[in-house]
Amino acid sequence: MFATGEEVYGRGRGKPNGTMYGMVQCMRDRTASECALCLWNSMVQQAAATGVMLGYNCYLRVEVYPFYNVALDVPPPPAPPSPLAPAPTRFIPTVGERNRNGGSVRVIAGVVCGVAALLLAAVLFTMFHTRRQAKKGSVLPISEDSILHATTSCMDKIALSSCQADSTSAVPGITVDKSVHFSNEELYNATEGFSMSNKIGQGGFGSVYYAELRGKKAAIKKMALQATKEFLAELKVLTHVHHQNLVRLMGYCIETSLFVVYEYIENGNLRQHLCGTGYEPLSWAARVQIALDSARGLEYIHEHTVPVYIHRDIKSANILIDKNYRAKVADFGLTKLAEVGNTSLPTRGIVGTFGYMPPEYAQYGDVSPKVDVYAFGVVLYELISAKEAIVRSTEPYSDSRGLIYLFEQALDTPDPKEGLQRLIDPALGEDYPMDSILGMTVLARACTQEDPESRPTMRSVVVALMTLTLSLRDEE
Repeated sequence: MFATGEEVYGRGRGKPNGTMYGMVQCMRDRTASECALCLWNSMVQQAAATGVMLGYNCYLRVEVYPFYNVALDVPPPPAPPSPLAPAPTRFIPTVGERNRNGGSVRVIAGVVCGVAALLLAAVLFTMFHTRRQAKKGSVLPISEDSILHATTSCMDKIALSSCQADSTSAVPGITVDKSVHFSNEELYNATEGFSMSNKIGQGGFGSVYYAELRGKKAAIKKMALQATKEFLAELKVLTHVHHQNLVRLMGYCIETSLFVVYEYIENGNLRQHLCGTGYEPLSWAARVQIALDSARGLEYIHEHTVPVYIHRDIKSANILIDKNYRAKVADFGLTKLAEVGNTSLPTRGIVGTFGYMPPEYAQYGDVSPKVDVYAFGVVLYELISAKEAIVRSTEPYSDSRGLIYLFEQALDTPDPKEGLQRLIDPALGEDYPMDSILGMTVLARACTQEDPESRPTMRSVVVALMTLTLSLRDEE
C-alpha cells in the first residue's frame, strides 16, 4: 500500500519556484501507527532535501520531478465534480493492494495510506523549511519514572493485559499490546513446583525455568518482589517492541513473586556455545550471522522505537541462539528509556556487567545508545576469541586483563594479523578467512573507542556486518 502527492514550494517573492513530488509506501502487515513511525524516522534521518530513504518496513522518496505513474494500479477516476462541489484535496492516497476478503482490510489500507499522505505532506514541507530542526530530533516529554508509575497503577488493578495508561499514549497510535496473565498455580504446575530439573538459568534478578504452557514451550523468569523496577522494565520493553531478533514476551504473573514468561529459545546462549559446554563449536559463518542478528535487534530498539530504549546489559550470556543458529537479544531488566534526540542521560546507579561497561558509564553514569555499542564491541571480540570479557590469569600474582586490552595489544603490533592469530578461538581450526576476522576486529575496535562520539551507531554496525556476511557468501 502506498500514497503519492506533490507540493509547490518557494511561493515567496524572489524565491525559486517548483514542485516536489513524493511517494511513501509501507509493508502491508504494518499498522497505521507503525507505518507512521517508520516514515517519520525516515524523514528526520534523510540528509538531503531529495532522494530515497529505505526503512525496515517503509519506503520514502522525494524528487523535484515526477517519477511515478499515478495511473498504475489505481481505481478508475470518479466522475468530474459539479461546479458547486468542493475542490479535491491535494493528496489522493492510492492503495497498491486489493484484498479479496472485503471491507476490513480496505479500511486499514485507507488508514495507513491516509497517515502516509499526511506524513508525505510533512516531508515536503519539512525538507525546505525545518531541515535543521528535524536533524536535531524532537524531544518527547517521557520519563522513566512516569512510565513506571503508569505501569504500576495498571498492575495494581491486575489489568496489564488491557492497560493503555502509559506515557507513550501521548504519541498517537502507540499503545500497550495485550499480554497474557498467568496464574501462579499454572506456572507452579508447569515447572513441577519450580524444581531444579526444570531450572535452565540463573540471572542477577532471578531464576529461569523451562515449562510448557498452553501447548507452547516457555521460559519463566521468577523474580523476588523487591525486583519491581527490573520486572516493570522488561514488561515495558517487550509489550511495546516486537522484532525477530528480540526475545518475545508471552505473559506475566504477579502472585507471590514476579514472573515474566518468554518464548523458549532451545539452543542456549552465546556464552555457552563459546565455552563449549555441551555444544558443537560455532563456525565462523555462524558467528558472523549471530553478530548481525544481535546488531539488528539493538538497532531496532535504538532507532526504530518511540521512546528509544537502551539495553545497558549487552553481553554474550544475554544473546540467545535458536535451533537455526539465529540470535535474539534477551534480558531487558536493566533497560532505560531515552528521550528522542537525547545523546546522553544521567542515571542514579551503575548497573550492568564488568568488562562490558564503557568508561563514561562506569565513571560518570552517563547513559546513551553508545553504551550498548561499546558492550556489543566486546561481544564481537568474544565471537573471535571465545574468551570472556575479563580474562582471568592462570599465573599466580598476575592481574586479570580485559579482552579489549588484549586485542588492542594485538592490533598495535607491526603485523596485526600475526597478533590476532594468538587470540583466535582454537575451535575454529583453520576454517576461517583471515580478512573477515580482521574486518570484525576493526569493527569491534571502533565500537570500543573510549570517546562515545567516536563509536559508530548500531545502524552503521549492521551495515558493516552485512558486508562481512555477503563477502563470506561470495567466497563460498
